[in-house]
Amino acid sequence: MKIFTDAVPAKRPKTRESVTIAYGYAFILIVLVLCQLFTFDKFLTLLESFWLPGGAPIAHLVGGVIVTSEVFALPFLLRLDLSPLMRVISMVLGWFVPLMWLKLALWLLLTTNTVSNFGLLGTLVVLTPGLWMVFISIAIGMLAAWASWGLWPSSKKHK
Repeated sequence: MKIFTDAVPAKRPKTRESVTIAYGYAFILIVLVLCQLFTFDKFLTLLESFWLPGGAPIAHLVGGVIVTSEVFALPFLLRLDLSPLMRVISMVLGWFVPLMWLKLALWLLLTTNTVSNFGLLGTLVVLTPGLWMVFISIAIGMLAAWASWGLWPSSKKHK
């Protein structure tokens, strides 16, 4: 049962650059979550304007899941002492965040919905939706993949 309860320190990363990438990605997530939580009620209203299938309840669920995922992705990226299960969950949530934003960017790009703000930085900063948001989401996903690869311990034994 130690996989669930005992926190262990993070293993040695594969490269020094991967730690820098992970800290950079963690900084981006912190900025995103702070901007989204600062005006969370307006953020949920903004997500409602995306006309997601399922209406307002799904928009509220998506908003809560995105913000929660951004927060719980941080422990893996910051290399905190975690149980092995929480380390995996935190890493997977780090992948989930850019995938959700990519899905929302593609949704807004492919539907005829005209909204003035994408919501990546909540409602504090207006980011016009468009193809460039797809590229931003992919770039954030590449940071998540690089950080996961670099921080996950290799199968080789270090001597």
